[in-house]
Amino acid sequence: MTERANPDIARISGYFLLNLVTGLFWFCLLVPLLAVSVGTLVVWVGFPLLALTLVLARAAATAERAWLRVVLGVDIPQPYRPLPEGNAYQRAKGIITDPATWRDFAYWLVMLPLGIIEFALVVALWPAVLSLVFFPVYFNFLPATFEVTIGDSVWLLDSVPEAVVVTAIGIGLAIIVMPLVKGLGRAHAAMAQGLLGPSRTRVLEAKADHLSASRARGVEAAEAERRRIERDLHDGAQQRLVAVAMGLGRARNKIETDPRAAAELIAEAHADAKLAISELRDLARGIYPSVLGDRGLDAALSSLAAKCPIPVEVSVDVDPRPPTAVESTAYFTVAEALTNIAKHSGATQARVRVTRTDNSVVVEITDNGHGGAEVRPGGGLAGLADRAATIDGVIVVVSPVGGPTVIRTELPCAW
Repeated sequence: MTERANPDIARISGYFLLNLVTGLFWFCLLVPLLAVSVGTLVVWVGFPLLALTLVLARAAATAERAWLRVVLGVDIPQPYRPLPEGNAYQRAKGIITDPATWRDFAYWLVMLPLGIIEFALVVALWPAVLSLVFFPVYFNFLPATFEVTIGDSVWLLDSVPEAVVVTAIGIGLAIIVMPLVKGLGRAHAAMAQGLLGPSRTRVLEAKADHLSASRARGVEAAEAERRRIERDLHDGAQQRLVAVAMGLGRARNKIETDPRAAAELIAEAHADAKLAISELRDLARGIYPSVLGDRGLDAALSSLAAKCPIPVEVSVDVDPRPPTAVESTAYFTVAEALTNIAKHSGATQARVRVTRTDNSVVVEITDNGHGGAEVRPGGGLAGLADRAATIDGVIVVVSPVGGPTVIRTELPCAW
């Protein structure tokens, strides 16, 4: 659960007060419906009524997840299996046979007794704390002989010092109650995650699916990169080198009969050789830039920013240096993003910010262009997502129409 310091106390206490109402409502609605449904399963009415009951339990659980996210700061993902294709009967059967649906129902069974306990604790503890803390404010309105009996002794509260002692007791009680309420909130959030969230098996299946998809996208991205390198070699440097070989062959044939023509052919071959070297250098830089390996991300991204036709502010804070694969992915993500910004966004300014967290490198690219960018299959942003997926990275694009556009990439990293 996300800590919010003081606001947590008010949020959790308010949730416990309302919890009894929601728990009582759904318990009193769902339990009779389930009993009637099970009792009428011998006739055709029972099955659709059972499906309706469980749909209601799902809807209530979905609302509860949203409420828990707002109040307790706990994010519980949807745990349900995809509904099968087919008619209404097959879809209803999918709902009834989904274990997550029955865990939702179990949550509402537990909520009534749990809500009574939580409500009683809040109603008993907070009024006691507040009445003790603010005792000096209202003790003058009490009877002149106001007494408190503690065991066999009697405590007469008829002066300001004694009222201040009561306040001190109230503060001490508050110091005990506040962590108690927070602990109850955490316990309730953990219980909700266990019943309303996906099971461990479902979580592992989702992770396996995600890893499989990431690996497939990574293989596709690597294959596309290999084809690009082959195409660049074939259409660029290879053609230059073929031209150099042909020019030198012609020069060799003419060197004795026409030295002047041979010299011109050699000069052309020399120029082609220099162009081939330049193209090979650019190709090698596209595979892994030397400045990145020698001086790290800060210098490499600053070099990219200097070549961009629009002003780019660069901020890099990733010490110590991340692994080579993470650095390379971050570099090419920024390179492709800046190219797309310069070509399509209409931006006049961009910013690149690279930071580290405990277990990842976060690359954030922002521009003030016209916005409207989205991840489309085969598009530039899809290419960025595929490149990040090669190391299980995640990319998020926020680009409302009118801008600004923010591309945030999180790359996992073991420091």
